[in-house]
This record gives sequence, structure tokens and C-alpha cells, in this order.
Amino acid sequence: MRGRALIQGARPASFVMDFLLLFVGLIKVVFGGLVAALGIWLALRGLSRILGANPVEELRQGNVAACLVHAASLVSLGLLVQHAVQATSDALDLTVQNPPLHLLVVGRLVAVAVLHVGLSLGVGVTVLGTGVLLFDRMTPGIDELAEVRKGNVAAALILSAILLVLALLTAPGLQAALNGLIPFPQLPEGTLRAPA
Repeated sequence: MRGRALIQGARPASFVMDFLLLFVGLIKVVFGGLVAALGIWLALRGLSRILGANPVEELRQGNVAACLVHAASLVSLGLLVQHAVQATSDALDLTVQNPPLHLLVVGRLVAVAVLHVGLSLGVGVTVLGTGVLLFDRMTPGIDELAEVRKGNVAAALILSAILLVLALLTAPGLQAALNGLIPFPQLPEGTLRAPA
């Protein structure tokens, strides 16, 4: 009878809300949204300068080629920056799981996150812009950028593929380089460590 009373009086764990987890999740959503907005602005602005075209005007005019290249630049930058957002999210989880939270710890986390994301965005835009310009120089018979401005979808497809390949192939190197910014704990001697 006493066991039954305990069972009836106990609240099921599935109905208990974890407000800290909810709060941390909302912080991650807001942080990801801010990084995405900044990344979109930087990608569109950087590529607009390279293409010599305004993406809003290209969209109004229905220039599928230019919009395709702009879309590929956004996806490519997202591929390059996703690690910085994930690393910040992981650092936030570790910080919350290891109380007590001090203002110094939170300040350090914010500083590392801003530096990590800022460098990821800066390097990402630079890599993509340089890649487009180098490809344009490697094909002297065709001005791909002018072709995209004219609406040549074939040129846009090639430039879009180049942007995506650049992002896919440079993301691991960018991730490894930026992991040097994260203050990882020292592991004991002889402990196996996964490569960066």
C-alpha cells in the first residue's frame, strides 16, 4: 500500500520542464539567427562587389543566374561558419553543466564566441571571393562574372559549384585552425585525442 501511494504521489519525469535547458536552447536559437543574419549580409555584400550587381535588383529583374550564384554563396558561407556556431553551442553546454557560473567565465565564453564566429565569417567571405576571382582569371576566354550579370545560367551553375566545392574543401582546415582559439582542457599524458 505504501509503495502504491509513493507511485501515485510521484510526478512522472516526462511532465517536468527543464527551464535551464529551455533557456539555453533559446540562447542558441538567437545566437544562430544573429550569425545567420550577419553571414547573409556579408555574403550578399561581398559577392555584390565581386559581381558588380545588386542582389535585390537582380531578384526584381528575375536574373536567375545571379540569384543562383548568390544562393550558392549563402549556402557555402553557412558550410564554412557552421562549425563556429556548433563550437559555441558546445562551449555553452559545457559552461552550463559545470556550475558555478561566474561573470568572468561568461565573459570569456562570449569573447571566444565573437572571435570564433567573426574569424569564420571573415575567412569564409575572403575564401569565396578569392575563389571566384581566381576562377575568373583562370578562364581568360570567358568573363564568367559578366555572363552571370547577363543572365547566363550555365556560367552561374559553374560558379555556384565552385563556391560549394571551395566551402566543402576549406571548411575542415578552417575548423582546425579556429580550434586553436578554444581553450580545451589539458588531457593526461598518453590519452588518445581525436584529430582536429
